[in-house]
Amino acid sequence: MAPDPEGTAPEAPTAPASAEKKRPRRPRATPPEAKPAPSEPAAKDDEPSAPRSPKRAELTDDLKTLLRTRRTLDGKRPIFGRQAANRYFRIGRDGAWRSPRGLQSKQRRHYGYRAKIVRIGYRSPARVRGLVPSGFRPVLVRTSSDLEGLDARTQAAVIARTIGTRRRVVLEEEARKLGVRVLNPIVSGEGEE
Repeated sequence: MAPDPEGTAPEAPTAPASAEKKRPRRPRATPPEAKPAPSEPAAKDDEPSAPRSPKRAELTDDLKTLLRTRRTLDGKRPIFGRQAANRYFRIGRDGAWRSPRGLQSKQRRHYGYRAKIVRIGYRSPARVRGLVPSGFRPVLVRTSSDLEGLDARTQAAVIARTIGTRRRVVLEEEARKLGVRVLNPIVSGEGEE
């Protein structure tokens, strides 16, 4: 296109009529304003603050390295399929491992197209075996006396499944006061109010 002799800019082409009718934007939802109650800060000042439970266990450098090694080994570990698990529902449904014992079993003889067999070399390092991914060693807790014997830096509480909601809430509160991490906390109902 040749430049306009008068020096004015050319007009932009107009958009079709359908593009002009855009839907109006929805206003962004504003969070409800929280009104601080005057009695809450005074109550928190009176009681001493409880120690915060750590998110990760305090581990030495070699244990951290072993945890990273275990994570990579977990990714490489094959799925140990039981022989004829695809054929019979009763065999494959629970994923339990049984070693193949048949004399002509292709899986027992390690034919490459069969599922891998459980071997000792697939295990994770012994020093981090049983630790949760955050590095804590889980300890089953049923009473408050079980909580008091825990080391908050290396152990975490797992509240037994037979504990009801009322006792569970009490145990979680005691664990918070002691600074012990609970690995299976109950879902708090703060969002329902």
